[in-house]
Amino acid sequence: MSVELDTASGGILAYRPEDSSFASSALSTSTTKKVYVRRFDAVTVHGYASPQTYLRPDGVEVLDRSAQVVLIPYAEIKGVYFVREFERNAEAKQKTVFATRPKQNGLWVRFTFRDGEILEGILPNNLLLLEEKGVMATPPDPNANAQRVFVPREAVRELTVLGVIGSPVRRLKRKAKEIPEDQMDLFGGGTPARPAG
Repeated sequence: MSVELDTASGGILAYRPEDSSFASSALSTSTTKKVYVRRFDAVTVHGYASPQTYLRPDGVEVLDRSAQVVLIPYAEIKGVYFVREFERNAEAKQKTVFATRPKQNGLWVRFTFRDGEILEGILPNNLLLLEEKGVMATPPDPNANAQRVFVPREAVRELTVLGVIGSPVRRLKRKAKEIPEDQMDLFGGGTPARPAG
């Protein structure tokens, strides 16, 4: 396997696996993203993944920072975080719940992991985007390092929908109520005044 790294950006220029079993999952330059994989054993793997091909039948495929392809089984993964930059203690800085009702459209959900940890996020309001192996969510803090997180189904004990934000269903406009004949005209709109008496 040979890997060419771009020293300026830290990104991958080229990835050429010698093993033909990895040929279909070669990480291409334009789609390779920085990720960190949180595992249940408290080990975090930093590396690169292709959003189109990182989900393999047996686990998540990541090219770690030492240029080794790592296949992490779904049962060991708590989340795959797509990040802007590699940071120390990124997990500690990450908000796990929304402080108020989110404004982004989608399904507001709460993941309860097998170990009891909680993470809230926004899922797309499109069931065709759900993956077989898990779900991709937007974490609570839009300004944090993590932009998206993939949560495997095996990692979650419970998934609760907290709300539907920005439903695409349009509300029907109500017809204006008829103004009764005996209603008083307060603002000179031409409706008949109520007789005094």
